[in-house]
Amino acid sequence: MKALARIAACLVLCVTANFANAAPQCASEAVARARKLLTFHFGEDDRIRISPDVKEMAPIRNPANKKQQFKVLEVWGSIYKGDYRMRLIYYVSGNDCTLMGQEILEYASL
Repeated sequence: MKALARIAACLVLCVTANFANAAPQCASEAVARARKLLTFHFGEDDRIRISPDVKEMAPIRNPANKKQQFKVLEVWGSIYKGDYRMRLIYYVSGNDCTLMGQEILEYASL
């Protein structure tokens, strides 16, 4: 009986870990947009690197409609020695991801 309980607990942990590691909705779109955002700011450069890791941040309210929320996805990128944090803001409707805003900030201590 104890063995069955341990197996069940292990299965629950494995399934939970897989869901926790799943990429957030719109993640692939955010990575592609992050590359375009760095290219827009700095021009074509073969040293642009975008991390495939996408972190979902706390949602923000739509300022035009307080009942709606926007999804905020954080992506990191770099060019040569510069690191950049980018936050891409999406309105999600079903499977559609509509880009509503974007923010880029150089990660630097001045």
